[in-house]
Amino acid sequence: MLIVHHLNNSRSQRVLWLLEELGVPYEVKRYERNTQTMLAPPELKHVHPLGKSPVITDDKAILAETGLICEYLCDRYGQGRLAPTKSVGVDSSERLRWLYWLHYAEGSAMPPLLLGLVFGAMPQRAPVLMRPLVKAIAQRAQDGFVRPQIKLHLDYWEAELAESGWFAGAQFSAADVMMSFPVEAAATRVGDDPDRTNLKAFLERIHARPAYKRALERGGPYAYA
Repeated sequence: MLIVHHLNNSRSQRVLWLLEELGVPYEVKRYERNTQTMLAPPELKHVHPLGKSPVITDDKAILAETGLICEYLCDRYGQGRLAPTKSVGVDSSERLRWLYWLHYAEGSAMPPLLLGLVFGAMPQRAPVLMRPLVKAIAQRAQDGFVRPQIKLHLDYWEAELAESGWFAGAQFSAADVMMSFPVEAAATRVGDDPDRTNLKAFLERIHARPAYKRALERGGPYAYA
């Protein structure tokens, strides 16, 4: 039986969603973050040395990293659904585009968003006497690098979605499952911005999918940021 080692408020929610889309039977083993540090519990290190989520176990395979897990699940269980067919030799342009978005989601999209969270939290976590200085440093980093980078990526997503409404082609795919987390994490920046209509429409479409709702029932509500 395939087991998803699911950490609350984590990227493993996307794995549950993909499995629901594919109709693959699976079990959920739950782990809860430390309420003070928000770190994963040490029990996850019994599954994978890094002690992070998502991790799946499937027969004897132990897989970490969301992009790899999604690629594996589509190739093993997809039967041509949610992914371009894997070819022998050189992959097709459709497959390469799909793979790009599958791995871009974590490799390029999430780091600026995470930096925004880190710099945003720094002032309140600093000693009281140091907070003004830390706030000034964090603000400079946000204005000089983080916000321009986030805007760059948001502009990129908006333009890509203008073509078909999905990230890797004319149809919904696992690439959209992967991209859901960074788009959701950036949702507060989308807001009522008239220039983000494609991103808002994307969120509405994925949140309306029955499999997305079933995954929330299995994994529980989660925070996007």
